[in-house]
Amino acid sequence: MSAVYESEKLLAEYLLFHFGTADEILPGDRTWPTGMREALDFAIRTPGHFSSTVVKRGLDLGCAVGRSAFEMSANCDEVIGIDFSHAFIRAAEALRKGESLAFNRREEATISTRLQARISNDIDGNKLRFFQGDAMNLPESTGSFDRVHAANLLCRLPEPKRLLDRLPSLVNAGGELVLATPCTWLEEFTPQENWPITGTFEWLQQALTPAFTLLRRVEEPFLIRETARKFQWTTSLVTVWQRGAQG
Repeated sequence: MSAVYESEKLLAEYLLFHFGTADEILPGDRTWPTGMREALDFAIRTPGHFSSTVVKRGLDLGCAVGRSAFEMSANCDEVIGIDFSHAFIRAAEALRKGESLAFNRREEATISTRLQARISNDIDGNKLRFFQGDAMNLPESTGSFDRVHAANLLCRLPEPKRLLDRLPSLVNAGGELVLATPCTWLEEFTPQENWPITGTFEWLQQALTPAFTLLRRVEEPFLIRETARKFQWTTSLVTVWQRGAQG
């Protein structure tokens, strides 16, 4: 898999993406399009598609620097976050321990602004654990979960079908699954022979049925700031599923 997610640049962008305030991402000295503001807090909105009931175990695959895992802990007794990036996991684990992480928000050229990422005092870090790992090769000891969240992960895996084939054994009967993907299939991450032949949504339906029932399909925009004038505005296909008793 690509080593791009080990870079200091990407780590800073993801700390801002996950933990930056609206004013830190879109400063008030300019007028921003409404669509950009609506795309904030993606890492909060996607786990918001789970039901509000309290469950025992949650899993955030491709957790990056951890914001969605922290959000999931509000309604899970235990949450595990797994990401392939060592840098992302080190950051998530430091935040879990209550540390504040300094990072640079790039403005332009060599100009940057120093910011801090931290988690809310309301979050109980003892409920979370973060591990470096491969979503395509999860050990059997990982166990199973009442909720599984995987945001913007599938189209970054060399063999995404391997994860889809594993999901029925990862999600407990009656459990919930939230998948989000911008469907940006790139050979840099996924060989073309492993891309969906049909549209991504149809591919997911074929792979997950009958083990899962589709509850809903929505679009969720997200915004990643690279510099003061360059942003990635993207929309992610979000599908919410429930695991059947069999399949």
